[in-house]
Amino acid sequence: MSFTSFPFLLFFGVLLLLYYIVPKRVQWPLLLAGSFLFYAFAGWKAMLYMAATVLSTWFCGGKIGQKYAAHEQWLKENKATADRETRKARKAAAKAAARRWMLAGIFLNFGMLAVVKYTDFLLGNANGIIGLFSGGEETIPLPHFLLPMGISFYIFQSMGYLLDVYRSKYPPQRNLGKFALFVSFFPQLIQGPISRYDALAPSLLAEHKWNTTTAAFGLQRMLWGFFKKLVVADRLMVVVRTLSGSPDEYQGAYVLALMAVYAVTLYADFTGGIDVTIGAAECLGIEVAENFHRPFFSKSTAEYWRRWHITMGSWFRDYIFYPVSISKTMLGWTQKVRAKFGVGAAKRFPVYLATMLTWFVTGVWHGASWNFIVWGLLNGVIILVSQELEPLYARFHERFPKLGKTFGWRLFQVGRTFWLMGAVRVLDCYRDVPVTFRAVGTIFTRLNLAVLWNGSMLKLGASGADWLAAGMGALLMLTVSLVQRRGSVRAQLAEKPLALRWALFGALLLAVAVFGAYGVGFDANQFIYNQF
Repeated sequence: MSFTSFPFLLFFGVLLLLYYIVPKRVQWPLLLAGSFLFYAFAGWKAMLYMAATVLSTWFCGGKIGQKYAAHEQWLKENKATADRETRKARKAAAKAAARRWMLAGIFLNFGMLAVVKYTDFLLGNANGIIGLFSGGEETIPLPHFLLPMGISFYIFQSMGYLLDVYRSKYPPQRNLGKFALFVSFFPQLIQGPISRYDALAPSLLAEHKWNTTTAAFGLQRMLWGFFKKLVVADRLMVVVRTLSGSPDEYQGAYVLALMAVYAVTLYADFTGGIDVTIGAAECLGIEVAENFHRPFFSKSTAEYWRRWHITMGSWFRDYIFYPVSISKTMLGWTQKVRAKFGVGAAKRFPVYLATMLTWFVTGVWHGASWNFIVWGLLNGVIILVSQELEPLYARFHERFPKLGKTFGWRLFQVGRTFWLMGAVRVLDCYRDVPVTFRAVGTIFTRLNLAVLWNGSMLKLGASGADWLAAGMGALLMLTVSLVQRRGSVRAQLAEKPLALRWALFGALLLAVAVFGAYGVGFDANQFIYNQF
């Protein structure tokens, strides 16, 4: 059930009405039933995968909690008589037992994700290797497992919960239904964000009274998301498909156009879906984490990734980068590197290795194909190279101290980051690594900028009216981003006269109805991040 479909609007409207009619104590069970109904549209087989994640994570988390609770009880009863070594040994034993349950949950769920998402990729590569020696005659059949909707999102969210329980950040949730709601909460199933239990659960499980201001803010956020998705993203996606579908025909300046158009398309599509998610939750009185913070204003790649898909980045940082970089194994390797190559190499080694591992996993998370793996590794390389060049940047700014404070220099940094990320991001468009590198290479060998203004851009599946509607929509998005630097746009509008507010939101609704991309040639049903 897509956010942009009429069934979703009907589903959400009925659920919202019931949510504030039923007794407050049954609000969370109603949300759980609604979330299961929402996910049921993806098929009963998909529900089995989610049920496996819910049950296994809840059970393993409970076992971890029992091991810690048993140790605390023993310590309370024997603290006065047990010596330090005994207490230390008992604590280590409890931690080891908890670790076994944590690893069981991790291996089961990530194993399930690996099987359904990566089996075809691994077997396909194995077939390619076999074909080199057998002439392509012997192949392993691909099972083509069902890839359930949102499985990467809810498994990562569940594993974050399990790791936090193991780290004693908070006690496990004893109520299976409440934990199931945390995993299955319907607005974030399609494309996130990847929520943390301690941030989402307090408002998710609380009782809520109708609040007109909060509900209005939520509906406004949803309307803004529909605008970005239907008016901007879905119109421009036609151009993206045309340009990326014929790389031998569309070269040079066309590739530059693809970088820019896809950047706007992906941003409008992804943030549009997140706006609907946050807005729908807000209507229910539930706080969901923000996932973007004006990423196209970033002055570096590292800053860009602190602003784009924030919850994903923080997940990989907290559960992969930091644990790997400070692990005992890494410490041992670092000591060997120091002995052989010196202090400088030893300082860089854990950062380099943890960074590249994190970005490799990030690429694999996005998809089971080489283009995503290369995309992830390229991001890691760019970030590390930028870190190595920081002393050079510092000397440059010491020599030209006034330059770094100018608007022109900041604009240069923003433009440089935009195009650098765009060049890496086209791996997502072509889905083929050699094709992508050849296409980007034509920017330097067959540029031909004339195609950008001689009418050729009107022959890519989008008419002049489509370009105008999408362009005006993108301009409005830019304006809103600039206004957001002074705080919430909705809060600023709330201070304006009622007539002006109604006029603005009425115009936005009319724009969605009139200029939204519907009909032949457009796909208003699928969000790009559904595939992940």
